[in-house]
Amino acid sequence: MKTVQKLLLSLPLLLSISFGVHAITEGGDDKYKPSVGQEGKDVIWVPTSAELVMNMLKIAKVGPSDLVYDLGAGDGKIAIAAAREFGATAVGIEFNPEMAALGQRNAQRAGVSKQVKIIQGDIFKEDFSKATVVTMYLLPELNLKLRPTILKMKPGTRVVSHAFTMGDWEADAEIDSPAKGYFWVVPANVAGEWTLSNFDSQGPASLSLSQHYQRIGGSLLIDRKSQPLLNAKLTGAKLEFTYKDRNGNFRTAQVTINGNALKGDDKGGYLQNEFTGVRR
Repeated sequence: MKTVQKLLLSLPLLLSISFGVHAITEGGDDKYKPSVGQEGKDVIWVPTSAELVMNMLKIAKVGPSDLVYDLGAGDGKIAIAAAREFGATAVGIEFNPEMAALGQRNAQRAGVSKQVKIIQGDIFKEDFSKATVVTMYLLPELNLKLRPTILKMKPGTRVVSHAFTMGDWEADAEIDSPAKGYFWVVPANVAGEWTLSNFDSQGPASLSLSQHYQRIGGSLLIDRKSQPLLNAKLTGAKLEFTYKDRNGNFRTAQVTINGNALKGDDKGGYLQNEFTGVRR
């Protein structure tokens, strides 16, 4: 009986979610009725399922402070869901003017027209650099064409793609159900030689970093003695690595990168030390 009661209590919420990302935005209206598989500028239109839309927005941890840009917005489903279910502000870029107009009417019907704008435009010409989250369902070659632009965005920007990858830029996480999706965090540019201040109390220290997207390697030089970085991890502008201090104790450094400057702290045992650095 309790199970039945729980299901009945949750039914309005389930209907609300379904209505928000599925019923409102599919099938068109009396002004325009798109058909699945219709030709677009670079892709055909195949809408993302409501369940996958939710999973894409969840893996990106979309919230009220986010600005979501959906590239190739179609009828506005993803942008509308970002606003209605997660409280975000959203912009959809859609090349087909009739589809873009439908998307904006769908946003109006969903009650989120103040938060959602579906604009007619070319994803390779419109400026989406202020986005905190980028979503897309394009084609592999279009993803690769967009990749240089995305990698120039602010470190920490989250990117989710339905079905297709970004070539050799490995995903940080994947969605497996109800269809394939891929998630990335735009990494900061950290490669190069860094001079560290206040890292070691007894001598100079420097950091040499190599980078392949978010994959990091390198070495730490303390008083002219070099050692490889251990467990180096880069997430957006946050870099973390482990090293051995002069006494052979393992310490973990947590660093924030800001252009050609960095600031961090390292911890080992009960000791914590703050340091800074500049790229040479």
